[in-house]
Amino acid sequence: MRKKASLKDIKDSNLFLLEKLKEVEAEEKEVVTQVEREKFNLIGKPTSRVDGREIVTGRASYTHDLSFEGMLIGKILRCPHACAQILSLDLSRAMRVPGVKAAIQLQKGRIKYAGDQVAAVAACDEKSAERALGEIKVEYKILPHAVTVERAMEEGAPQVHEDKPNVEKFFEYSHGDVEKGFKEADVILERTYKTAVEIHHPLETHASVARWEGENLIVWDSTQGIFSVRDGLARALNIPASRVKVIKKYMGGGFGSKLSVNDHTIVAAKLARLTGKPVKIMLSRKENALCVGNRPSSLQTIKGGAKRDGTLTALYLKNYACGGIIPGDECADPLREIYKCPNVKVVEYTVYTNTGASRPTRAPGLVQGTFALDGFLDELAAEIGIDPLELRKKNYSLRNLADTGKPYSTKGLDKCYELGAKAIGWEKRNKKPGEGKGRVRRGLGMASQIWWGAGVPGTKAMIKLHPDGSIEAISGTQDLGGGTRTMMAVIAAESLGVSPEDITVKIGDTDYPWAVLSGGSLTVPSVGPAIRDASLKAADFLKEKVANKWGIKRDEVAIEEKRFYNQKNPAESISFKDLVRELHREEAFHGEYTGRPAGFAYNSFGAHFVEVEVDVETGKIRVLKVVAVHEVGQVVNKKTAESQVIGGVTQGVSAALFEERIVDEETGNLVNPNLSDYKIATSFDIPEIIPIFVDMVDPRISNIGAKGLGEPPRIPIAAAIANAVYNAIGVHPREIPITPERVLELLKRKELER
Repeated sequence: MRKKASLKDIKDSNLFLLEKLKEVEAEEKEVVTQVEREKFNLIGKPTSRVDGREIVTGRASYTHDLSFEGMLIGKILRCPHACAQILSLDLSRAMRVPGVKAAIQLQKGRIKYAGDQVAAVAACDEKSAERALGEIKVEYKILPHAVTVERAMEEGAPQVHEDKPNVEKFFEYSHGDVEKGFKEADVILERTYKTAVEIHHPLETHASVARWEGENLIVWDSTQGIFSVRDGLARALNIPASRVKVIKKYMGGGFGSKLSVNDHTIVAAKLARLTGKPVKIMLSRKENALCVGNRPSSLQTIKGGAKRDGTLTALYLKNYACGGIIPGDECADPLREIYKCPNVKVVEYTVYTNTGASRPTRAPGLVQGTFALDGFLDELAAEIGIDPLELRKKNYSLRNLADTGKPYSTKGLDKCYELGAKAIGWEKRNKKPGEGKGRVRRGLGMASQIWWGAGVPGTKAMIKLHPDGSIEAISGTQDLGGGTRTMMAVIAAESLGVSPEDITVKIGDTDYPWAVLSGGSLTVPSVGPAIRDASLKAADFLKEKVANKWGIKRDEVAIEEKRFYNQKNPAESISFKDLVRELHREEAFHGEYTGRPAGFAYNSFGAHFVEVEVDVETGKIRVLKVVAVHEVGQVVNKKTAESQVIGGVTQGVSAALFEERIVDEETGNLVNPNLSDYKIATSFDIPEIIPIFVDMVDPRISNIGAKGLGEPPRIPIAAAIANAVYNAIGVHPREIPITPERVLELLKRKELER
């Protein structure tokens, strides 16, 4: 059974986002929504970003850019040992460094990973702060450690936590009888897949600025959740949340590592209170690699059974996930959700190591789980002798939990298959993996995707109308860089009959109406319906004024192209500005996303089709083309939606071919803590990417019919690349990243097995 997690565990680990998404499902309400799709003039069309000019001209203010009079620079001393006991710590010499205003101890007792914080200073400038760190005297007792999964799982390995073993079961699930399913199978296959630790490397590293105004704290933070930071600070500092304000204007990416309050943010607040000055802490690229999260590794063994016609009879997954000092990711959702299978069993273990804690990373668990499952399905299809796409179609499910649970509100995965196969030219693939000849071999592969996609009830927004004709759309959400401001402007403009440029969007401030954190693809399906609700209320208010003026019913008033007109007499009209000039004061309209009908599963779906070429002499893989097809309900803005897909695919290509954290087993220190040694895909590595959206609106999910898109394009791409490589060379790369060395090793093993 699932272990009950404490609030701290949920906040500080991958479980935070997963638990939030499960709360969403639990809060479904019996509501009925209307999607007037045929009347949308702006929603679904390509719209340029309303804040694009600010961003490209450098006027947009990021946390790194902030500076205040008298502001101090904070720096954190981090432990260089994977496991150690702090015996003593002396701050006196640090305090004597000119310009240093404060120094505090942050940790006592046992340190469990290299990079954990020990002490902090605040100084007038960065150079003085760095010098002060070097003057802090710490005496450590170095203790035995285990920084790899293999070492941690050995008998007699150093224990990472004093109160628990290194290997601990943390998830178990089953339906049907897998042993019975294996007996019914004509073909049984068992394979093991491995995914590396992937480091969070947003362009903007983590940063916070803290300033006290009397008893009130203001924090500017590069965060995906201003309210979670506010509440986390209130708990850590033992002050009322009403005395904490968090602001986030622009940020250079998050991808899950910035969902909740960070240790350095709390440190900045403590140093600011101690000195009476604003304190800014910006993490270095190395710190970003060490201590603010990563995608956990996985070691997944799948055993599956099927009939000769491809019908699945049983699936069994055993996974060892490593999240460092905290639990790893559950990876079973794709296996127990996407395909029809009457007998499924899952057992997942976490392996603790003396390395930094993982955090949710764009589709936590599902990226790893999809890599293993979709790779296994391609290998199973080859064993049976059928097309891998046909195998997936054969086991198509219309209900969740492998066709044993709720019906999906909408599921367009079959359409994704159809559109993707046509666009990639699926008929060109090698009918048998590896049948091509020559030094450079081409192959096609594909993989499927599922994600939650639904919003969080209770998310709020506000529309303000001013007598001068200006309009504000306000919500306490935040923009990671994906275009939240534009999404809000498009929805508000759609409902009010104006242009997106006419809307002033205000976000990123805890003084604004509450909104859910921006993670788990929650923003559009949560904030979008709330903005739509508030906008429709504002539109109805204005229509009522017009109706009273003309002596007609409100339903007879239409709004379009910044004018209100009488539907029965179109010549009778009034401009939007002329009407709102009659307002005596600003009018505010509150909107909320109240939920969706119970009894359905709300998920997004997609399929990626990939063409690669593999040089069998060098092992180098070149991804040539990616067709990324997604069913995410109503697309709000086609331009930013396509950008989301291109970004997700690019990240997936990077992780599939290059990204891997490497830790020195002797010291526990990171070998590649920077962007020189930690390889990330560049423009030279990015293939042709073709985003396609299935034309399908979810009629139940909300008043705009949209599902989330943030995570979906990241999920299937690594699996699709691996399957394309398999199709090209005839041996499956069951480990990512698929480096040239690993490809050559696979080819050598293939030759030896002939």
